[in-house]
Amino acid sequence: MASALVSALLIACDAGGRSVEAALETMTTGGLVTHIQVLASDSLEGRGPSSPGEAKTIAYLRGEFAKLGLRPGNVGGWFQEAPLVAMTADRNMVLSVSGQSGTRTFRYGDDFIGFTRRVVQQSQLDNSEVVFAGYGVVAPEYGWNDYAGLDARGKTVVVLVNDPGFATGDTALFHGRTMTYYGRWTYKFEEAARQGAAGVLIVHETEPAAYPWEVVTGSWGGEQFGLVAKDSNMSRAAVEGWLTVEAARSLFTQAGRDYDSLKALAMQRGFKPLSLGLRALVTVRNRIRSSTSNNVIALLPGAARPDEYVIYMAHWDHLGRDTSLQGDDIYNGALDNASGTAGLLALAQAFASLERPPQRSIVFLAVTAEEQGLIGSAHYAQNPVYPHNRTAAVINMDGLNHIGPMRDITVIGYGNSELDDYLAEAALTQSRVLKPDAEPEKGFYYRSDHFNFAKAGVPALYTDAGVDHVERGETYAREQRDKYTAERYHKPSDEYDPTWDLRGAIDDLQLLFRVGHQVANETTLPNWKPGTEFRATRDSMMAAAARALPPR
Repeated sequence: MASALVSALLIACDAGGRSVEAALETMTTGGLVTHIQVLASDSLEGRGPSSPGEAKTIAYLRGEFAKLGLRPGNVGGWFQEAPLVAMTADRNMVLSVSGQSGTRTFRYGDDFIGFTRRVVQQSQLDNSEVVFAGYGVVAPEYGWNDYAGLDARGKTVVVLVNDPGFATGDTALFHGRTMTYYGRWTYKFEEAARQGAAGVLIVHETEPAAYPWEVVTGSWGGEQFGLVAKDSNMSRAAVEGWLTVEAARSLFTQAGRDYDSLKALAMQRGFKPLSLGLRALVTVRNRIRSSTSNNVIALLPGAARPDEYVIYMAHWDHLGRDTSLQGDDIYNGALDNASGTAGLLALAQAFASLERPPQRSIVFLAVTAEEQGLIGSAHYAQNPVYPHNRTAAVINMDGLNHIGPMRDITVIGYGNSELDDYLAEAALTQSRVLKPDAEPEKGFYYRSDHFNFAKAGVPALYTDAGVDHVERGETYAREQRDKYTAERYHKPSDEYDPTWDLRGAIDDLQLLFRVGHQVANETTLPNWKPGTEFRATRDSMMAAAARALPPR
């Protein structure tokens, strides 16, 4: 990292051009509101990928970047196409479970959500044996295998959300209350497929899932997108889905078992999967369409090392609209993530205002289909426009602070990378401090687009609003966070509210500007901190790049 003296000089003046302080002043609450109101308007129809709303959204972003004088960031234009397949399941499906005591049926939406990732018009479970597989985790490094002794082929596994450390709080189990990737729904579906399961149903409970059942129905109940796979996703389970905890209790009772007792057993090392003596039947019928969605990329070329990059990123998409809903059927996604996309535009304006650009190039990347499983960022990470070994850092924004100025700023994944040190230095300019995620059990680190870059080895920074409000304290900040999750997250009610206090958002954006500006003006590259799971990938990548250089 540059010395404090060099950093101070960079902050005070942009190498003889417009000062950094003046650039920071271009970011205003009024500017954010203007962008949010456009992006979260009903006319954009919830910004669903491959929809009329997408066409309007990406046209707006391209126009705003162009007005700032930025260059198209991809060869041949502003967009990176992501080939998608979109599938909509017929909601008239019923899950039937039979056993010695008879047959019970579970209703779509009220009791369960079912779908398939296989690109087929019909996929089903036909008399599939139902097995309780604990948390559905195979983690050799933790000495844990919920599939031990189970031949899952043809079976339907019922698994718990989160990971074993959450319920117990035992730090000797995984990371205790801090969710690992093993606790994420993405992992559980993937592991069930690796085990050969025909079906996988995750039991939803609000606290360990970190969101209410309405988020499940809103996120998985409509059109589902995926990247086009060579095998048409036939390696995935035939049926994936969720059960409400009430439905799970009913299912376990049908098997003559107690849900809470088996859940307690699943928290213990050495748990073995257990057949419930039940058979599942459900048919998923799909309407399939192939489509293309777009990442939007803008570039500010660097003054001295234009072939090295700092990437700012936000996802532009949300959940589109659901015409089956009564009343408001548009998921406007004002906070998630019209606000982050507005922040991306504000940062682009600030960097574009500099009379002389930083030494490294600055990339502004608005990715698609985050809400469908981080698809747009996965496509970019697999097909990078700018090589990962030439990318110094990625800075991600997913939901800006809408409740006012804070004494702190939260770092999701605190302690993972050296970018924390850059942010800590920048925070001193606002007399603020860094704090780790106050809700690590919710697994936010694995739920946003930076994660795909982290897996590829690129150092990534992802921040969230702090928890210590300057004027109203911690209690108020936590209450507001919980209120948003309960009342607006992934619901049509996530609309712009003129009572939002975006002063804190501007504070945060100014810190992110300083971090990116400093990284872009250094000759060294940030790295992951020793012991993190991404360090080896980065070190290997950079070593390979060094070996590829011609001898001097």
